[in-house]
Amino acid sequence: MEKIRVGFALTGSFCTFSKAMEQFDAMIEEGWDVTPIMSDHAYSMDTRFGKAEDFIRHMEETSGHSVIHTITEAEPIGPQKMFDVLVVAPCTGNTMGKVANGINDTPVTMAIKSHIRNSRPVVIAVSTNDALAAAAKHIGALLNQRNLYFVPMRQDAPNAKPRSVVADFEDLIPTVRAALDGEQVQPILK
Repeated sequence: MEKIRVGFALTGSFCTFSKAMEQFDAMIEEGWDVTPIMSDHAYSMDTRFGKAEDFIRHMEETSGHSVIHTITEAEPIGPQKMFDVLVVAPCTGNTMGKVANGINDTPVTMAIKSHIRNSRPVVIAVSTNDALAAAAKHIGALLNQRNLYFVPMRQDAPNAKPRSVVADFEDLIPTVRAALDGEQVQPILK
């Protein structure tokens, strides 16, 4: 059996990077061929949740692939049919808004545009404080697009952040497996 080829994109929801890295590592442990992709901010910003260079080093050493971090590097993903599935984990409201509106001005949005042209699945792990506010319309629009699949999600702190939603990252691999079969894991909202 051939390895599943995964593009694994991170956008700037830094508070979920540790959960995303756990799933990145788990995919590699499954024997999948995982290539890291990072948005401009994910690639360059140090935060209280970690240093960019530490995440980059970990992903490159673990996967054996250099991080795709420019639009120019992301553009060939589709023409070269580099991946069986593209994962965006975490996927910010900003990235969802851009994808919903056809804006391709970051390495991650270009990766999505380039990959989806081949009718291959994109798996989105939402992480945004405004999912039940401004980003809700973008989530709705993306739910109606073909070849886009969502990792089941839930409110992460309903009393402190009543509009915030985050994917259940432990459901990422089952969502990828289902997406490869053209199915959406249910329920999407927990």
